[in-house]
Amino acid sequence: MRILVANVNTTQSMTDSIAAQARSIAAPGTEIVGLTPGFGADSCEGNFESYLAAIAVMDRVLRYPEPFDAVIQAGYGEHGREGLQELLDVPVVDITEAAASTAMFLGHKYSVITTLDRAVPLIEDRLKLAGLDARCASVRASGMAVLELEEEPERAVEAIIEQALIAVREDKAEVIVLGCGGMAGLDEAIRRRAGVPVVDGVASAVTIAEGLVRMGLSTSKVRTYAAPRPKTVVGWPLSAGAAPSDATPAVADVAG
Repeated sequence: MRILVANVNTTQSMTDSIAAQARSIAAPGTEIVGLTPGFGADSCEGNFESYLAAIAVMDRVLRYPEPFDAVIQAGYGEHGREGLQELLDVPVVDITEAAASTAMFLGHKYSVITTLDRAVPLIEDRLKLAGLDARCASVRASGMAVLELEEEPERAVEAIIEQALIAVREDKAEVIVLGCGGMAGLDEAIRRRAGVPVVDGVASAVTIAEGLVRMGLSTSKVRTYAAPRPKTVVGWPLSAGAAPSDATPAVADVAG
C-alpha cells in the first residue's frame, strides 16, 4: 500500500521529518511518500496560511503522478481535509482528528499542546467541527513557533512538557495530544516526563489510514463528500510551471 503524507507548509526539512515519523510506525509493505506543497507559507500559524495551505495541499496531491491508497494531511487544525475527500476516492485522514480520536481510547479527557497561542482558537474550532471537543480538557500553547520546533528541539520538548504537566494537574487531562505536525517524533520524550500517554498525530493517522485501506473502506460519496459537480474552474492547477507529465488529468472534473 502507498500512503501520501502531505505537509501543509513549504519547509522541505519538516516534510522529511514528518515522513520519517510516518515510516517508523508504518507496517511492513506500506510505502510512505512525503509531499511538500509547491506554494504557500514556510509554516502555518494562522487562518490566512491555513486556507492557503488547503489549496496548496489539494494542488500537490492531485499532481502526484502515481497510484496511491490513502492520503494523510499532516497539519494540526488546518483546513482542507473536506476538499480532499470530495476530490479523491481513497481514504483521507487528517492528523487533528486522528490524534484526538486516538486519545479518546486512552483516557477520559485529553489536552492538546500546540505551538503559538494564536493557533489555539483554530484548533478548538476544528475539534468542535469534527465533534471531538466534548472530551477535550484544554488546548494549550507552548509558545514555540512551528519552525522553532526544528531549530530548537530540546527547548521545544521542555516547553511542551511544561504545558503538558499543567494540563494534567490543572485541566485534569489524562492524555496529551501533540498539536502540530512539526512535533512528530517528540512523543516518547514527552511521555517519559509527563507520565501520561502522549499521542502523535502523524503516527495515529498512519495506523488509521492503513486500517481503512485493509478494511476496504473509504469516504462516503452519497452526499457531503460527493465529487465536485463538473464546471469550469479557471486557473487550476495553481502550481506555476508544472510539467504536463506531472499534472493529474481531470480528477473529478476540476482541472480546467
